[in-house]
Amino acid sequence: MPTNLNSSKLTNQYLHKSIYSLLLVLIFFTSCKGQTKTESPTDKPSELKASLSGKTKLTRTQSLSEYQNVECGLQDKQGNIWFGTTGEGVYKYDGELFTQFTMKDGLSSNCIWSILEDNAGNIWFGTSEGICRTQGDKIIRFEINYLIRPVITDNSYYNDWSTKNSVWSMLQDKSGKLWFGTGDGVYCYNGLSFTRFLANDGVINKDSLHLKVVADIIEDENGMMWFLSGILPGSEGICRYDGKKIERFKPRDYGWNRYGFLNKAGNLIVATRNYGIWTFDGKSFVDYYHPKDLVKSSISYILEDKAGNFWVSSDYGKEQGDTLGGLWYSSNPAEKPFTKIFNKEVFFIMEDNDRNIWFSTRNMGLYRFDRKTITQYSE
Repeated sequence: MPTNLNSSKLTNQYLHKSIYSLLLVLIFFTSCKGQTKTESPTDKPSELKASLSGKTKLTRTQSLSEYQNVECGLQDKQGNIWFGTTGEGVYKYDGELFTQFTMKDGLSSNCIWSILEDNAGNIWFGTSEGICRTQGDKIIRFEINYLIRPVITDNSYYNDWSTKNSVWSMLQDKSGKLWFGTGDGVYCYNGLSFTRFLANDGVINKDSLHLKVVADIIEDENGMMWFLSGILPGSEGICRYDGKKIERFKPRDYGWNRYGFLNKAGNLIVATRNYGIWTFDGKSFVDYYHPKDLVKSSISYILEDKAGNFWVSSDYGKEQGDTLGGLWYSSNPAEKPFTKIFNKEVFFIMEDNDRNIWFSTRNMGLYRFDRKTITQYSE
C-alpha cells in the first residue's frame, strides 16, 4: 500500500521581432543575460468594467463549442470566486451575481488556463496569449521579452488553443517569487523582471529538460519545486528542482500529467492523463487510490478538501457523452470506497470557504454541491 502535459516566413517574422525588441532594449534599458528590466503593461490599462454583469448564472456569450469549459478557479481573500474559461474569458462571482471579463476589458485572450492570487491580493490570469493581472480597478498585461525566450522552430504542436505563449500554470513560492509555466518554458518574476528558469547557469540540468507546457507547479514543505509536464510538446514527466539540480521522474516512460497537490500528510499526489493517480513514496512514483470504475485515461482533476476528503473527476468514460465519467469522493480512500455523485464529464473541482464543492462540465456547465444538493449555476 503506498505511503504517500512557410519556414522562411516564420524565420523572417522571428528576426523582425527580435531586431525590434533588441533596439527597444538598447534604447531604454541596460540588459543582462537572461533578464529584462522593470516590467510595465504592454498596453494601456483597461478599466475593470464587465462585459456582462448582474447575472445570477454563468452565461455563455460565444458560439457553443465542446471545448469551451470552466478550466480553473479560486476564491480570493475578499470571498469572490473567479472562474477561468476556455473561450469566455473570466467570470467573477460575488456570492449573488456573475460578472464577466473578456478581451474587451483588457484580457489578452478569452482562453484562461490558470488563475492565481498573489500575496498583495492581485489576481493573475494565465491566458493562451500571455499573462494578465488586476491592478486596482484595471487589468494590465505583462509580456515576457522575446530576448529571453527560446527560438521555436517547430510550431506543429501549437494551435489556437495551445500557443507557445499559453500560461498553463502559476505559483507564488514561499519567498514571494512568481513562477509561470508557459508553452515554451518556465519563467520567474521577482516583482521587477522576468528570467527564464533554465537560462540560469547555476541550474544543473543533466536530463536536458525544456519544461515546455508545465501543467502544474508545486512547492513542497522542503522548498523543492515540482513541475508536472503536460501535453506535447511537454510530456517530460514529473520534474523536481532541489535548488541546485533539476531531475526527472518518468514512471512507465510516461510524461503527460494534469494536476497535483500535497495532501495533509505532505505527500505529493499527481493525476496523470492515462495511468490514473500516482503518489511519491520518497524514491519513486507508485499507484495511489482511485475509484474502481474510473476510466484511468479520462481523469481530469483531483482535490483534497479541508476535511480531508479526496475528490476525483473524469471528463468522460470510454467515449464522450457516456455516464462513465463524473465526480467521486471518499472520506478515507485507504479504507472506504469512493461514492459517485455526478455522471457527466467533469473538468475542474474546487472548494470554497463554506466547504461547497464547485465543479464544471463540458459546454460551460457549472455546478455547486453543498454536501446535500447539487445546484446548477450555468444557463
